[in-house]
Amino acid sequence: MLLIPAIDLRGGRCVRLLQGRFDAETVYAADPLEVLGKYLAFGARSIHVVDLDGARDGSQANRAAIGRLVERARPGMVQVGGGVRSREVADELFGLGVARVVVGSIAVSQPDEVCAWLGEFGPERVVLAFDVRLDAAGTPRLATHGWERQTETSLWDAVERYLPAGLRHVLCTDVARDGALSGPNLALYGDCVRRYPNIAWQASGGVSNVSDLHALAATGAAAVISGRALLEGRLSAEELVPFLPAA
Repeated sequence: MLLIPAIDLRGGRCVRLLQGRFDAETVYAADPLEVLGKYLAFGARSIHVVDLDGARDGSQANRAAIGRLVERARPGMVQVGGGVRSREVADELFGLGVARVVVGSIAVSQPDEVCAWLGEFGPERVVLAFDVRLDAAGTPRLATHGWERQTETSLWDAVERYLPAGLRHVLCTDVARDGALSGPNLALYGDCVRRYPNIAWQASGGVSNVSDLHALAATGAAAVISGRALLEGRLSAEELVPFLPAA
């Protein structure tokens, strides 16, 4: 399992939100390049960048910051999500040197369009971000638009829609765990891998220590996204070595 450190951008700064709430923001760095430098120093192979302003309202206010991050990172290292709601935006990000675009809200609302992107750009360059909250029966239901809108669509129905298009990469976030350091939803990711073993699952939400990383690896997840635990130094460089296989 590969560790992918996260850099969340709001107003050009590196921040973290608690459970996707914009009124529960912590600023970790005015300049996200400082955070990227730390990630590069411990040998990160990939970086996950989220444009929170884009996720909320579709704006591209963090485009300059994204460009600087891509320039500083190694080629093919950065995947970017948040506000990727048109082919034009995806194409612009690829033009900046982004390796993969992460598509969230319109993967739910416009599946035909996003299926066409998988065909045009290739399934290795498009990650579908399915953010979920568990309902009373334990079924993961999708949340969209910066997690401010809740749908009745299940994660499983969403994945099934894309299988004929060659879907390869899915980033799944348990919204209730995001930024909470409460431990990842191991049952959810284990279920994801059992149902769809040919998908490279990226797990997100809840990582607080190295035990969480080992437990997630045991589920069969291909990668884990970690933000707050890394930003707050809860994981040492030595503990990360097993999750940086190409470092």
